[in-house]
Parts: sequence; C-alpha cells; structure tokens
Amino acid sequence: MRVAVAMSGGVDSSVAAVLLVAQGYEVRGLTMRLWREQAAEDAAEESLAAARAVCAQLGIPHEVVDLREPFRREVVDYFIAEYARGRTPNPCLRCNRLLKFGLLLDYARSSGCEFLATGHYARVQCRDGEYRLLCGLDPAKDQSYVLYALQQPQLRQLLFPLGERSKAEVRVIADQWGLPVSGRAESQEVCFIADNDYRRFLADYLPGAIRPGPILDRQGRVLGEHKGLPFYTIGQREGLGIAAPRPLYVLELDVAHNALIVGYAEELGSEALLAEEMSYVAMREPDAGLAVEAKIRYRAPRTPARVWPLAGGRARVTFEHTLRDITPGQAVVLYRGEELLGGGIISSAES
Repeated sequence: MRVAVAMSGGVDSSVAAVLLVAQGYEVRGLTMRLWREQAAEDAAEESLAAARAVCAQLGIPHEVVDLREPFRREVVDYFIAEYARGRTPNPCLRCNRLLKFGLLLDYARSSGCEFLATGHYARVQCRDGEYRLLCGLDPAKDQSYVLYALQQPQLRQLLFPLGERSKAEVRVIADQWGLPVSGRAESQEVCFIADNDYRRFLADYLPGAIRPGPILDRQGRVLGEHKGLPFYTIGQREGLGIAAPRPLYVLELDVAHNALIVGYAEELGSEALLAEEMSYVAMREPDAGLAVEAKIRYRAPRTPARVWPLAGGRARVTFEHTLRDITPGQAVVLYRGEELLGGGIISSAES
C-alpha cells in the first residue's frame, strides 16, 4: 500500500515516515516548496535538505512539490488582507485546509498513493463507516485544533502515525534510528516570515494600512496615538504607551475610523461569538444548542459552550463564562470529549 508523507524536514514528519516504513508501507516523501521572504530561503533549503537526507537514509523516494504560487495567493495574501481588516489570522489553518490537505493530498493521490500521512499529533477513527477526528493522546502536543476543517473525504485518505505517541517517544525513535533531524528545534511560528516579526513583515508588505491614529476609550476620549492597527490584537496590554492609573487593554480595532479602542480589564471579554466558514467533520450541522467544549485559540484551554448553527455557514457560540480574548480572525474549534466536531473563523465577539 502506497503512502505519501508530507515531510517538512522536522523530527515529527520524519518519525512518521519511519513508523510507516517499519509497518511495511511503500512510502515516499513529499515536501511542499512554499513562498517565503528571500531572507527565509536559507532556512527553507536546510529543511528541504533534511527531508531529503531522511528519505535517503530510509531508502524511499523524495519529491518536491512546488506550491509557491498558490501559497502566496491563498495564504500570504490572505494573511495580509486579514490584518488590513483589523483581524488576527492564523495562516497555518488556511495552509492546512487549502494546501496540505487540499493540493498536496490531490497530488499524492494523482501520483498513485492511497494515503497521505503527516506528523500531526491527532487520530482518525472509523466507526460504522463514518470517520471521526480525535485528539492526540498526548495532551501537551495535541494538534487537532489546526485540523478542524478536515471532513469525511479527506479523513478517509489520511494517516497520523504520531497520534498515539508523545513527543518524548518520538524523540527516542528518532535517536534510535539515528535520524539526522533528531536534534532539530521546532519550526518557527510563521514559516514565510524571515525573522518571525509579523509587525516588520506587515510594514514591508502592507504599508498603506500602517497609519497612526487615535487611541480612544469607550466614551470616545482620546488617550494617545497608536502606531497602526495591524500592530495590535484584542486583549493586548503591552506597547500601548499610555500612562493610566490601571492597566489598559485593547478592546476593539475600529478599522473604519482607524481607531484603537482600549479599556480596563472588566471591559474586556464576551460570553458569545459569531463564526463564519463553519466546517463540520461529519459534514452535517450539529443540533441547535448542542453542549460542547470550545477553544478560541490554539493554546487556549477548552471551555464549556453551546453551538447554534446559522444560515450561510455561520454559527453562534455561547459560553458559560466570559472569555477575555475572543479575537476575530482566529478559529473557534468545537469538541465533545476527545472528538473534534468542527470549527470556523471568528468574525466578531457578541455581548
């Protein structure tokens, strides 16, 4: 059985390939070539060389799939446009949906592979002909959040060999096999930005949107001047440059008036949100008012919630308690126990 492994040059995808080879699969490595700033190309070439070296050691073929143009269009341009709208995007979510589990999966299938495997810490289970997406067993490394847009057609063609393992176990396997990547550090947060400084990146690629403007409180009083709305996000406390008797936080980015709205901690937070582009693993909407647990950021804890599907692929999610950092552009992801139900992009917080 032929399996393509999406290989980044890191330890996780490399060990995924090792495990599949050891299980007797006919494995080939695929590495996506993505658009990056020129200053990030050296790091990208190092990762590519590492993936090639692992494949050579395992005796499996390796191929580079050039996805620079669609990545620039669908991920980088989207990232820039979302910041211009006053939102805080997570580019990995869009890359997973459109590139890795879209174009790369299509390429793997067209080249004769029955499955695509990745190094994500998540699990797929089939029950009565329906596929379920489950959390990775290691809660410290669970990556199901970034996979929320997967649906039945993709899940039946995917393998996650690391889903039942911990990061420590993966490191041990890499050492046991003498992989050249066993000591490599985790990849940086935004792969296409050379120095991981998104503020500098936006100043270079979105100069028209980087305009100073007023910092206001909820009553419209001018408290200071911001450096450009894309430099701020909901809940931010540092970098406001305002002297106040108590700490101030970013409450809202008013793009229409190029104004940054700030306030005290008790003014921050909401008990509900609206989300768009909702995707459900089972490919059907849940019952209105279904009790779930929700995550509003990758590193956020789960919190009790209820989901109310709306027309147009939207949903309203309500919470038992006020959440401080509901941020437009991030994803809200819904769980029941170890099962991921689906998620969408937060469009606004609701009172």
